[in-house]
Amino acid sequence: MAEDLLEVNHLKKYFPIKSGLLNRTTGYVKAVDDISIQIRVGETFGLVGESGSGKSTVGRSIVRLIEKTEGEVKFKGINVYDLGPEELRKLRPQMQLIFQDPYSSLNPRVRVGDAIGEALLDHGLATRGEIRDHVEEVLRSCGLSSYHIDRFPHEFSGGQRQRIGIARALILNPDLIIADEPVSALDVSIQAQIINLFRNLQETRGLAYLFISHDLSVVEHLCNRIGVMYLGSMVETSSRDELFQNPLHPYTKALLSAVPIPIPKLKRERIVLKGDIPSPANPPLGCKFHTRCPFAIGRCKEEVPEFRDAGGNHFVACHLA
Repeated sequence: MAEDLLEVNHLKKYFPIKSGLLNRTTGYVKAVDDISIQIRVGETFGLVGESGSGKSTVGRSIVRLIEKTEGEVKFKGINVYDLGPEELRKLRPQMQLIFQDPYSSLNPRVRVGDAIGEALLDHGLATRGEIRDHVEEVLRSCGLSSYHIDRFPHEFSGGQRQRIGIARALILNPDLIIADEPVSALDVSIQAQIINLFRNLQETRGLAYLFISHDLSVVEHLCNRIGVMYLGSMVETSSRDELFQNPLHPYTKALLSAVPIPIPKLKRERIVLKGDIPSPANPPLGCKFHTRCPFAIGRCKEEVPEFRDAGGNHFVACHLA
């Protein structure tokens, strides 16, 4: 069995709520509330859930773009939050982030070749004379041509810009890529191309991915294991096949019922959740999902369900599972 590349234990990220003339803290938004994840070398772990469930905050906390409140993040056995600024800077090339909107993450005044290659200079991994060759090579591996190197971001389509974002992450030769909704803003046909690109890069470079998405149909094609988040907490994790064939949590069942079937004659029974997702500043007592769960009982309103192994390394946080 492959070793763990990334190990996240009981991660929490609370954002303080300030109010009053003295700007005092009056509460906390519990964006991430006790999340644990393990990702092995060469594996793709999918993190899914509704908007506002805390998925992106998990990814940014792992690479320390934002600082955690509690918990532990280990990369190759190294506790990321024990590192000082210089040590963290040396580790950063091994963990890269791909953003949802590649255009907003690219400087419109900087040519694509400079945007991709500047990280090599910053980390001292290549001289200025060597950068062009490195950039052209990574552009070709991402499905672009060498002549694209001198163009500006506005000269590319959305799919091409996302390839540029992938190239910028790959230039440092990372072991782990955190992809935050990388295909959600793209057309379906372009989504398929980008997903195939992720697969090819994983095979040729041995990459591991934390793939963050709200689209289960996309996650199904790319991920080995999947974790389902609701209101900052993990409600279910298992292998991809097990999750799609035997979902245990009512929230996971509702998400899967919304995935379209590509055969017109086949219809899936739709589970429609009532109400809106509660505020992470004031989450419900007991099971966080009980306010929308069609099967909730009295125990669900009072007692937080244990995140337990239901068999076959299939974990679920539900009293009824």
